[in-house]
Amino acid sequence: MSDVSFSVLGAHAGRESNSVCAASAQPVKTPDATADRCLRADHLTKRFGKTMALDDVSLSFEYGTIHALLGRNGAGKTTLLGIAANRLVPTEGRILVDGEPVTDDPCALSKVFCTSDVQTIPGSMYVDDLVGWMGRFHEGFDAKRAVRLAKAFDLDLKAKTGALSTGYRTICQLVMALSLDADYLLLDEPVLGLDAAHRELFYRLLMEDYLARQRTVVIATHLIEEVATLVEHVAIIDEGRVLMAASADELRASGYSVSGRADDVRAYCEGLDALSVDELGGVAVAYLLGKPDAARLTDRLDTAPISLQKLFVKLTEKGE
Repeated sequence: MSDVSFSVLGAHAGRESNSVCAASAQPVKTPDATADRCLRADHLTKRFGKTMALDDVSLSFEYGTIHALLGRNGAGKTTLLGIAANRLVPTEGRILVDGEPVTDDPCALSKVFCTSDVQTIPGSMYVDDLVGWMGRFHEGFDAKRAVRLAKAFDLDLKAKTGALSTGYRTICQLVMALSLDADYLLLDEPVLGLDAAHRELFYRLLMEDYLARQRTVVIATHLIEEVATLVEHVAIIDEGRVLMAASADELRASGYSVSGRADDVRAYCEGLDALSVDELGGVAVAYLLGKPDAARLTDRLDTAPISLQKLFVKLTEKGE
């Protein structure tokens, strides 16, 4: 039983934390009523030996919003979510949930649930047994909904979790996450191993869940195009540092491209800090932050908005 308890409680504070909250209901310290509800990383640093995984990261994930946490593999996304779920201990800084640190307040931690590509469930456990254990340790877990979602994804409830494919291990975690009533749902690479049909089903169910519950969802991914129409706020991190954080609309409006003959594009970019200039066969496309400079434009140049995908790629490849 100890393995089961560790695995289930390691992802979320659950019922045990809620009982602690109830037991201390009278004297419990509550967050400042004037403080905005959010999950906040406050000057977060994490080192693994000589490797700097997070470097003084400060971010806020506003309550009731779908956020994208974008980064390449190894950028620090999983480390940040792991600290937010109290699975990892920061070297410096802290995570605050509605104004309270997750490391000191079981009530704050009980509001957070994080999926992961790390196997946290014993491989010998059957999926239907996992549903039962989730109901025991997580107050508000909807077992009937979990069964319905499992059937929608064709997830075999009688299968052992260790025998599931990569895609179905991901689906198993998503089923559990979408059956919880956690205020802050942290989804780390939530479509890992999913085929196109299952990805589409997941995004549809996620939107239905969000519209019904209006909770905070943080999607950590490098597959930007798939979430671009879902998210309201975007943070881009690279090598453990925050590059940009703003609303999705603000980021889309933060840059542009200029295309045309290579000589004309180079002339336009002279003296400007271009993110990147791609050339092929005498034609070039430059990607820049800010607004187009009308004084530099000619009728031989075309401008276009920059997509989140292109902005992410160009920001994280700069200097390579």
